[in-house]
Amino acid sequence: MFQSVGRHFLQIPGPTNVPERVLRAVAAPTIDHRGPEFARLATELLERLKTVFMTRHHVVVYPSSGTGAWEAALVNTLSPGDKVLAFETGHFSTLWCEMAARLGLVVDLIPGDWRHGADPGLVAEHLTGDVAAVMVVHNETSTGVRSRVPEIRAALDRAGHPALLLVDTISSLGSMDYRHDEWGVDVTVGCSQKGLMLPPGLGFNAVGPKALAHRGRLPRSYWDWEPIIAANRQGFFPYTPPTNLLYGLREALDMLEEEGLPAVFARHDRHAEATRRAVRAWGLEVLCADEREYSSSLTAVLMPDGHDADAVRRLILERYDMSLGTGLGRLAGRVFRIGHLGHFNDLMLAGTLSGVEMGLAGAGVPVKQGGVRAALAYLEETG
Repeated sequence: MFQSVGRHFLQIPGPTNVPERVLRAVAAPTIDHRGPEFARLATELLERLKTVFMTRHHVVVYPSSGTGAWEAALVNTLSPGDKVLAFETGHFSTLWCEMAARLGLVVDLIPGDWRHGADPGLVAEHLTGDVAAVMVVHNETSTGVRSRVPEIRAALDRAGHPALLLVDTISSLGSMDYRHDEWGVDVTVGCSQKGLMLPPGLGFNAVGPKALAHRGRLPRSYWDWEPIIAANRQGFFPYTPPTNLLYGLREALDMLEEEGLPAVFARHDRHAEATRRAVRAWGLEVLCADEREYSSSLTAVLMPDGHDADAVRRLILERYDMSLGTGLGRLAGRVFRIGHLGHFNDLMLAGTLSGVEMGLAGAGVPVKQGGVRAALAYLEETG
């Protein structure tokens, strides 16, 4: 029996570790959400969020998960029977497609192997005249694979096609380079509990002018952008807002601004590369098969045949009090996922990789020693 002492290592790819600064901010007394102090808070946050999405346009905030923000992106822009083009890049891309189908949309899903991102080369042949929107997951949380959104946009532009571009940044916002305006995205979907270092509970839509003008006929009430944007002009919401999470958001934005977004992205890139070097040194395989599409917020690791990833995860949790991400959907039991995003530094990565290395050995997985050393060498070279 192992007795848990010390801190728990939460190394799933979200929810991530919430910094003490953010926790303290969330614990502040709640204020009147119809009063002038709240209006000042909301007005400030709605403006500052634009920097994270890299947009000049509206950012809509919901008390919701990222799944709610998915639904908002669809119901505000599309009509019953509209056709959407989507890419099968992992578990969450398929869930978004299932939601679209339940809402009465027609989904053209381009199959994938879950080891590659959305293929820009396949866009043109699937862009029939009735496609109303293209749905892309920028960073697939189930696989650690990034899609090349600017190349998808370029393919749409070359075809001269008017389809909206809807992008999920749930596990990349605030941790990987993402540019809503520059990349020509019409709706960006995000949430609070990953790169933004908050507890779950905030969903976001960054809304470009084309999307705002393209009002579909799908039923909507709670998710409707128009009353929210109208109320936001005075610093309020048409529903009870999550005041204390907004306190935490203000603190999280302070932290991102203090470090600077380019430095935040570089830190995540560096930790991701160190993790991949550890995986290779162990003699294991990174799930993502194209180096252009490596995720900087998580790494999915393939297990050798005959070894159960969930058994390794269970041993690591019981012995070392560390949580790793499970394999989802078709990857159940085949991969484990190492989250290295949010409030995270070199020493935390070293501890995480040490726990993984000890856990693999303890579970009898045939790996080489030296993964941690390979990662540390890279951190020392680049620190």
